[in-house]
Amino acid sequence: MRNLIERQIQKARLEGRLDGLEGEGKPLPEHPEEAYVSTADAAGFRVMAEAGVVPEEIQIKKLITAQREYLASLTDEAARKTAMAELAKLEMRYGIATEARKRFMKE
Repeated sequence: MRNLIERQIQKARLEGRLDGLEGEGKPLPEHPEEAYVSTADAAGFRVMAEAGVVPEEIQIKKLITAQREYLASLTDEAARKTAMAELAKLEMRYGIATEARKRFMKE
């Protein structure tokens, strides 16, 4: 399969179909969030983002990041406990969303 893909890319390059593409000659944009998902999922998420669609998984991940920052700023023990409970709920939602996507992709 890999060889087939490489041949198709090489053929397109030789035919000039890869010339003048958006971003040609520029470095790839940074996507640090992709370190947490597979390459295929990251590519799919990028396509959706470019189309203006944000998967639930990514929305929840942003909420988790914000909640962690908020938790780090707290000093009151009662407030920290409440914030930690909210973080746990968000992480559970993230796990559910991730599992649902994985199951959907298998079918």
